[in-house]
Amino acid sequence: MEKTYADLSELRTFRERFEYLKLEGVVGEQTFGRARSLNQLFYRSPRWRKVRDQVILRDGACDLGIPGREIRKYLVVHHINPVTEAQIRRDDPVLYELENLICVSSATHNALHYGDFSLIDQPLYRERKPNDTCPWKKGGM
Repeated sequence: MEKTYADLSELRTFRERFEYLKLEGVVGEQTFGRARSLNQLFYRSPRWRKVRDQVILRDGACDLGIPGREIRKYLVVHHINPVTEAQIRRDDPVLYELENLICVSSATHNALHYGDFSLIDQPLYRERKPNDTCPWKKGGM
C-alpha cells in the first residue's frame, strides 16, 4: 500500500505520524552501499534541490510537518515510500512527488528507518496541549 502525505496529514500527533511512516529496516539499505555515488548525485541535482525547497516551505521546516516542531539543524526531506536504486537510475517521477515527501529531523529520519521511536530525543518532542503557553489558563490559577 502506497502511503501519501495527504493521508499522513490526517493524523494529528507526532506519534501517530511516526507509526504510519516507520519502517523495519536499515537506513539507506537500498540506495547506499555500492550505489552511494548514484544516491549522492541524485540528492545534489538541481531538480531535487528545487523540490526539496518546496517541501521545506510546505512543511514550515517542521518535523513530520507538525507546526511547533521546527527543525533547527539537520533537516532531511524524507521519501514517505522508500526509493530504490532502479528508481533513481531511471529518474522516476515518484522521486519528486510532493505527496511522497516530508520534512524530518535527522533523529526522526533514523528512527523511522529503524522503526524505533526511542531513537528520538523525547524531551524535544513534547505533545502540545491547549493553553500550555498561557499561564493564566493553566489549571490551579
